[in-house]
Amino acid sequence: MDWSIQDIARLAGTTSRTLRHYDDIGLLPPSRIGGNGYRYYDRDSLVRLQRILLLRDLGLGLPAIADVLTSQVDAVPALQGHLTWLRDERERLARQIASVESTIQAMREGEEIMAEDMLDGFDHTQYKDEVEERWGKEAYARSDAWWRSKTPAERAEWQRLQKRLAADWTAAAARGVDPESAEAQALAQRHYDWLGAIPGTPGSDANGPTAAYLTGLGDMYVADPRFAANYGGETGAVFVRDALRVFAARM
Repeated sequence: MDWSIQDIARLAGTTSRTLRHYDDIGLLPPSRIGGNGYRYYDRDSLVRLQRILLLRDLGLGLPAIADVLTSQVDAVPALQGHLTWLRDERERLARQIASVESTIQAMREGEEIMAEDMLDGFDHTQYKDEVEERWGKEAYARSDAWWRSKTPAERAEWQRLQKRLAADWTAAAARGVDPESAEAQALAQRHYDWLGAIPGTPGSDANGPTAAYLTGLGDMYVADPRFAANYGGETGAVFVRDALRVFAARM
């Protein structure tokens, strides 16, 4: 079975002129030319065209695409590599969708917007090195797999809960709540429960986050402006740190 150049152009969302150009430069010759002079393409031609379109989407120019096709004659392993990339890209786009949905919701409801939520999915490895250095490669791998397994709606809901917790911390700090008070310790309990729901965090496989993990995070919130911003700045981060220290000491 084969398809005419018009059929292929329509299905691929391109033009007959483009396909003729691909033939002229030796990138995609037709499988046969009919008696009417029309170009026809068989299954192998379609596979080659699919690879061309995938490589073009990666930003490669036609000469570079030709080099790749020449060096990777076997289409199956090449397409398997493309499939891996496409799946990763699908996950990244799903996170971007959830991020934008979360931003829209926050703006409509007048909520605070956290930078890492807005930018989630634009660089999903932004904290990879830090997490692996502090808590090991397995911790990052498990938490990353957990996040990727969520649907966009589940991610948006999780981010909503995270933002609400951060907003409540910020509001309590602004009111000068004592870190040892019942209100502050209730927030610390919510924080503890929130962290314990993330696979790969220290203590998540046992009875919950460890005291050392809680106090270490509190110190990081104060030391790193990226995290302090989630709690209204350094003053808010200090309040969170102190409340977590009290909570950890009572564990």
